[in-house]
Amino acid sequence: MKKLILGLCFLVGASPFAMAQNEAKGADMKTPPPAAKAKKEPSAKQKAQQARMKACGEQATGKKGDERKKFMSTCLKA
Repeated sequence: MKKLILGLCFLVGASPFAMAQNEAKGADMKTPPPAAKAKKEPSAKQKAQQARMKACGEQATGKKGDERKKFMSTCLKA
C-alpha cells in the first residue's frame, strides 16, 4: 500500500514537468513552416465545384432537413 501511495505521489509531483515539455513542443508545432504560410489557389476543378455548391445552395432556399439534403445531392451530381 505504501508503494502505491509513493508511486501516486511521484506521478502527481512529476506531472507539471511533463506538462511543461508538452507545452514547449506544442508551441513549436503551432508555427507552420514558411512554405506552408502561402495560401494555395484552388484548382479549376475545385472552383467549378464551389460554383455548383453556390448555385445549388441558392436554389435550395426554403428547403430543410432531408428534403434539402436530397435536393443538394441530385443538384450536385448533375
